[in-house]
Amino acid sequence: MNYQLLFVLSFVLFVVGMIGVAMRRNVIIVLVSLELMLNAVNILFVSASKYLHTLDGQVFVIMVITIAAAEAAIALALVVRLFRTMGMVKIDDLKRLKW
Repeated sequence: MNYQLLFVLSFVLFVVGMIGVAMRRNVIIVLVSLELMLNAVNILFVSASKYLHTLDGQVFVIMVITIAAAEAAIALALVVRLFRTMGMVKIDDLKRLKW
């Protein structure tokens, strides 16, 4: 198996997610881009774990998936609440939530 291709795939997915976080103003798109970045890191962990013949990377993947699921659930609950309250989900309009 060519591990360099997996490393390049992980890098490309991470960069696409980073561009999505930096350029978009919709909260849902930003959350999807963050999940894409986390999955790119998971691919990197699994491929490095396979390359090094250890299980350390796969253990980290389980932890990252758990944290990503919790983050997605909390963030989507906040987005739904924000949409019901303000009728919009743009990042620029979140400044109204300050005290």
